[in-house]
Amino acid sequence: MRLLNIKKFGTAILFGAILLGPTSCSDFLDEQDPSNLTPESYYTIPDHAEAAVAATYAGMRFYGDGAGIFSANWQMLEAVTGTATTETGQNSDLNNLYSLTYDGNTGHIVNWWNGLYRMIANANLAIEKIPTIDFRAPATEAQKTKLIGEARFLRAWAYFYAVRLWGDVPLVTKPQTATSEDFFAKRTPQEEVYNFIVEDLKAAETAGLPVFETTGRAHQMAVKALLSKVYLTMAGFPLSKGASHYKLAADKALEVITYSKANPTTVNLFPTYLDIHTESQKNKLEHLLQIQYNVAVAGFPLNDYFPNFKAVTYSGPGGTGSTIPTLSFYNSFDDKDLRKKDQEGWFYTTYYTNGNGAKFDLGAPYVFKHFNQQALGGPGITPTRNNNLNVNLIRFAEVLLIYAEAQNEVGGPSAEVYDAYKRIRDRAKLTTPAQATFTQATLREAIWRERWYEFCYEGITWFDMVRLRKVFNEKTKGFDNFVGHLNLNVGAGVALQEKHLLFPLGIQEMKNNPGLTPQNPGYN
Repeated sequence: MRLLNIKKFGTAILFGAILLGPTSCSDFLDEQDPSNLTPESYYTIPDHAEAAVAATYAGMRFYGDGAGIFSANWQMLEAVTGTATTETGQNSDLNNLYSLTYDGNTGHIVNWWNGLYRMIANANLAIEKIPTIDFRAPATEAQKTKLIGEARFLRAWAYFYAVRLWGDVPLVTKPQTATSEDFFAKRTPQEEVYNFIVEDLKAAETAGLPVFETTGRAHQMAVKALLSKVYLTMAGFPLSKGASHYKLAADKALEVITYSKANPTTVNLFPTYLDIHTESQKNKLEHLLQIQYNVAVAGFPLNDYFPNFKAVTYSGPGGTGSTIPTLSFYNSFDDKDLRKKDQEGWFYTTYYTNGNGAKFDLGAPYVFKHFNQQALGGPGITPTRNNNLNVNLIRFAEVLLIYAEAQNEVGGPSAEVYDAYKRIRDRAKLTTPAQATFTQATLREAIWRERWYEFCYEGITWFDMVRLRKVFNEKTKGFDNFVGHLNLNVGAGVALQEKHLLFPLGIQEMKNNPGLTPQNPGYN
């Protein structure tokens, strides 16, 4: 499997190291011809280790890379949920995702595979080579351990997506060359992949990372949050680990909640929904893990949420509307839910001409959750035109609902479970029935429902559908079985099938690597 061109990667890492620190003239004259650099000759100083880990972080931005006209990779996780539809029809791959007719040639699927395994390759190289570097003063061994921990965290993050998207995937743990024994890696049973993810995250947890930090790098709260999410997933389908892993998920989430209670100005819920998409709040308080963006390197990639040719930004009429809410999902929100309120929650139905002019009606709801008013304009705001928002991956709100769901499975609707659930509803200005009115079963569905409403359009809903094998029904506000549920985003709707629990492997990748056969069930 062609996961990485090692020589090209070595050159890319060199470039990163040059950006990180100056070198003297004599050092430069003593250097080898860069075209002859190899992983064996490159990793010699701590700056090289920093550059290797920085390259792995940068790899996360494949999430927002383009996937053809009017589309980006992130849309794959929204188009298949049934909560989103489109105002454009130019991208056939995206249309196939909305209609659940995608296959191994769909560009988004190929891009996700390539992006994740590129990250894994970068992390593998860092994890293998950083221990060989002499971290003499002013660098320290603690710095070395921390960098390896960050690389393991990032590798775990990438594998967590891969195993949920494709099931059995190649578990590649060492840098690869054409002569590697497992160059044509075979698929590994997904339980083994999950166990490896847990192993990486436990190592990261004890690697001396800061408890919390706002630089965008990994910290202990992010590691614990991701580990709780992994355990919750393992408790559900397809592994069905059940009670043991619900308890692991609840206990790990509780560690983050306990820290928040002791340090409420460091980790907590934001008081308003607008804070969630305010530039000055990046990597702070509720944001436990984000993909970092800055226009100097790469601009915010979620612009396909803009309505099609409506003047909501300083640029005037534009946008593609290639991912917009379905009316059925929008209408399923309680009218008292602040998340439904125009320009205060997740949606907007009106805006201002060219960002800060006269107010006008949009004629439909659009996603406001990722709208950067500082960059694009708003009441009394002179837009900067530089959209530097980050992409959310894990918010503290999710930790609360992971704890509520997992602990309810372990011990039913306790006061602690009820409180975690209620905090999400309190911010939405919703009245929550008394704790005594819930049974374990009714609270279970109430928590699921809250996840659909709280995490819509954040790349989370699809994975909930798969691990629960349940899907929120916008009409009944109950939950259907996954197989047979009707996504109401295309025409009269399209039904989910058993095969949709996994995505197909890319056809070209399977041609490159015969070890990947067989294809996932249901895909030719």
